[in-house]
Amino acid sequence: MALIQWSEDLSVGVKRFDDDHQRLFEMINDLNDAMLRGKGREALNDIITGLEEYAKTHFSAEEKLFAEYEYPFAQSHKKQHDFYIGKVAEFKRENDEGRLGVTVKVSQFLSDWLKNHIKVVDKQYTQFFNERGVR
Repeated sequence: MALIQWSEDLSVGVKRFDDDHQRLFEMINDLNDAMLRGKGREALNDIITGLEEYAKTHFSAEEKLFAEYEYPFAQSHKKQHDFYIGKVAEFKRENDEGRLGVTVKVSQFLSDWLKNHIKVVDKQYTQFFNERGVR
């Protein structure tokens, strides 16, 4: 059962980024499903690997467009990307050390990331990129 579902009101108006965000939704739901089955710990390695890959591909694509089109909020946006990368590294380290509660921390972080980054910060570039023909 999906914890969260993608809807068009979440679109940032750039297909590539929307596709990436939908993959993040899948990871959130996969982790939630695993936790509900009592298998969150087992699923966490794959989720963390997915979060690392998401950061590499998605953030670099966004930042490339920021530079290409001289997006005025690129610097502050990149700081949030760096924060995400640091948190995922922290989760990986804690998981590798066998610490308890990492699955809950990851789930809470992703929920906050969805609410605060995708729904607010990423939405700020929709008009900017769409006006420049990026869709």
